Amino acid sequence: MPLVPRRGRPGLLGLAARAAVVAGTATTVTRGIAAHQRKTARAPFEAAQYEAAQQQMAPKPEQAQAVPAAPCGERMTEFRKLGDLKTQGVLSDAEFETAKARLLQ
Repeated sequence: MPLVPRRGRPGLLGLAARAAVVAGTATTVTRGIAAHQRKTARAPFEAAQYEAAQQQMAPKPEQAQAVPAAPCGERMTEFRKLGDLKTQGVLSDAEFETAKARLLQ
């Protein structure tokens, strides 16, 4: 007997398959929404923890070291001099790095 496509309402197997698809989709969507809600509910708490950690790591005013900084123009002039000396071969790479580190302090 050849199989003839059904017309009209779906059979029992078609209804069960449709119900399974709808239930699976609903479950997936519900889990996704719940996960998003948990994530957004944690966000303010995590932000507060982050701010507290940043405040603990920040140096206190009495701990700050007073470093006399040279004006920007003078420092740039010194860097140019060092670069010229290195280019001319007067300073080695190690000497250049040492002098540069001294200027950056």
